[in-house]
Formats: sequence, structure tokens, C-alpha cells
Amino acid sequence: MKNNWLMDRRTCLRGLGATLALPLLETMGWAEPAKKAAYKPPVRLGFMYMPHGVIMEQFWPTDPASFLSTPPACLESLRGVLDQCLLMKGISGVPISPLNGAPHALELSTWLTATLPDSNRRHTVNIAISADQIAANYIGAFTSLPSLELATMPQTHKENQEGLNEAYYSHCSFRSPTQPLPAETNPRSVFNRLFKDQNQNGRPDRSGAQSQADALDRSMLDLVLGGAKDLRRKLNQNDQHKLDEYLDSVRSLERRIASIEFRQKEAALEAAGVSSAKRNTSDSPPIEIAIPKGDKRSEYMQVMCDLTVLAFQTDTTRVSTYIGSTPNGVSYPELGFSDQHHSLTHHNNQADKVDKVSKINHFNISQFAYMIKRLHSLREGDGTLLDNCIMMWGSGLEDGNRHTRESLPFIIAGRGGGSLKTGQFLPSVTGNQGDLLSTLLTCAGIPLDRPIGNATKQMTEMMARA
Repeated sequence: MKNNWLMDRRTCLRGLGATLALPLLETMGWAEPAKKAAYKPPVRLGFMYMPHGVIMEQFWPTDPASFLSTPPACLESLRGVLDQCLLMKGISGVPISPLNGAPHALELSTWLTATLPDSNRRHTVNIAISADQIAANYIGAFTSLPSLELATMPQTHKENQEGLNEAYYSHCSFRSPTQPLPAETNPRSVFNRLFKDQNQNGRPDRSGAQSQADALDRSMLDLVLGGAKDLRRKLNQNDQHKLDEYLDSVRSLERRIASIEFRQKEAALEAAGVSSAKRNTSDSPPIEIAIPKGDKRSEYMQVMCDLTVLAFQTDTTRVSTYIGSTPNGVSYPELGFSDQHHSLTHHNNQADKVDKVSKINHFNISQFAYMIKRLHSLREGDGTLLDNCIMMWGSGLEDGNRHTRESLPFIIAGRGGGSLKTGQFLPSVTGNQGDLLSTLLTCAGIPLDRPIGNATKQMTEMMARA
């Protein structure tokens, strides 16, 4: 089934004039359902990152027919939920020429942008809005937080590969081509940020809701967007880049206007005694969060995963990123050795170093598996919370020893509300990083007016409704 139910803005405006917000909400699944219609939970998007690639022989399945029952060593922790996962071999990263000497500055910064930084302005950030923020611009206005950015380590790494700005080493989320988004590393701060303005039931407190919607004319916004789209075809590449950033800011403004109207509607319903909550009585109650007191990395990472689960479960946000570790300076004493991850990946096939890298790979995937199993254990609607998520784990390098990017490791989990076909390993796909990100956002119901990064197509082989 094709996603031909997504109406473009101009069609909505021609037919409905100033009532644009209503069809937009219905299309995105935010409006009140029709009488007797079952509520369909929203789709959430989650991204979890690990640097330096994998030991490929221990990551990729050898047989698509049997990988569910006999997974490779790195995927052993996903046993029991592999039928909820999708693996595809052959997704290439962004070609990094002329920045060939900056593999670690580029592995994280290109991961959600599928775009190479501007090589003519290396000392400043100039790349592209990231996929998570594209999603947040469309669905983030209808939750308390547009998006949630988490990290295990402070984003303070300093290096100067190819003269590139230091932010490229430790950021994957970019609000605009020039604005990297900082990530929160303190679990207690994350918890307070999620719920400091909410009541004890995890519902946003709207007692101070704005009483009057912004009066900005929606038809004027549409004229700006429509005219700019026509203009873009006549501009050179640099001017297109500037115009795209401007359009992103206009769209963000539009979403904020829609958010005010939506929240006013909910507040009015609740004031009239009509509940606007979307939870079913059969849904699992919000999970409890226990902030760890020690410095054990697995406990720390798992509480960050729990915070993501709780944020999704309470619809506090529908978009989250988690940088499990940054490209340099990370060690794993919990695994019984203190060697740094980066130095170990340059193993030159020495068996002891390969074994240690394998243990690091297994450890990081285990944390992702912990989150996936938690999502899968929680009831929502007619299925599980995981059924209504698209969770992506991956790395911006294929092999840390050689810095290759021909077949990046990705694990996709969750059915995206029925849009993804899980339980399969596709051993020879043809596509790139931008293709994957564009397809995932399409499956999440995010309309795209231009490709993400280097995308050229939709990867229909992963879609349940191609």
C-alpha cells in the first residue's frame, strides 16, 4: 500500500483555506479519531550510535534463512526480539573526499545528515539539518519536547583533523546546517527536563497555556514556502543551501503556531471535562526510573535507555538520539581491560585486540537490545510500544581498522506502526546513508520536500507497504 494518503500543503490550502491545521493533524494522527474509530498510536523515532564500526565477521549474519535462530556473536543479545529487527548489508556512507584525513570527525557528524561538511568553511559548522531534527520539525510541536538528545560522554573532544570544527567530533544532531544540538549526559537532569512541567500522571501541565494563538497568517506562510520552492530551482548550490536553512526556520515557526492551537484545543477539552488522553486501559503504566549511583557504564547506559522509553511511553517526545560514545577517548573497564576503543580498532588483525573490539561491539549492542526488549515488553494499543517505534542502532564507520564506509552496520528495530517489514536480513542491498534515513522518515509519516543528504531513492525492500 503506497503512502498516497499524504496530502501536500497546497492541496490542503486550496480546499480548506484557514483550517489547514485540522487536515494536517488528521493526516499525522494527532486529531481526535472519528467516532467508533480505534486510536492509532503515533510513531516514535530513536537513534543510538556507536563509533568505529564493527568486527564484520561477527556482526553480519551468514545466512538470511537462519539468522533468527542462529545470530552472529555480536547480535546474540538480541535473541528473542530479532523478529522485530531488520538488517541490511550494503548501505554505503557518505564519500569523504576531499576530507580524507578526517574519518573520525565525519563518522558521527554525517551519520544523521548524510552530508559532508562544507570543505570551504572548515573552521565553522556548516553541514545540514539532521534527520532527527527534520522529524522534530514536523511532529515535535505536538509533544512537550520536540526532541531529546542524550550522550554518555561530554561533547568536549578536541582535535583538528583536516582543520574541521571540533563540534563535528561529538555531535550527530543539527537543528540547522550551522547549529549543532548539545546532548544531555546527566540522567537526573534528563529526568527533570522530561517531567519538571508535568503532573504526577506524566501529563503536561497546561494550566498556563497560552490563551491566544499567534495571529500570523498561514496563507502568507504558504506563499513564502511555495515561492521559495519555485525560486530554489533557479539558484546556484550555495544560494540553495542558504535558502534551505531559511525554509527550515519558516517551517519551525509554522509548527510552533500549530502547536499553540493544538495545545489550546486540548486545554479547552480538559476544561470542559472531556479527556483528550490517548492511552487505552490495556496500555502498560509508565515505567519507573531508578537513577544509578555508581559508575558502572552498563547501568548508566541502561538508565538513559529507560529515560528514552519513558519519554516515548508518556508521549513527552517522539524523537530521540543517544550517542553511546564519541569517536575518541573511550574505554570500557567494566569489560576487564582499560585499552581505549579507538586504539584497539587499529588492531592489524592481532587476535587479542580483535577479541577486545568484539567485546566492545557486543557490549554496545547489548545496551540497544536492553532498550528494544523494554519497548517490546510494554503494551500499547493493539500491540507493543516497540510496534509503534522505529529504532536505529549503527555506526558511521564500517571497519575501524581501515576506516571503510562501503557497508555501514545498522540495526533497525520496530515496525513503525506497520510500515516496516522486520524479521529479515537483506544481504545485498544497494543504497546509501541518505536513502536509509529518507526511507525511515517516510515510514514514520514525515513528508520530505527534498532528499536527505546524498539520498537518491526510497529503499522499498524494507517497507511493509511499498
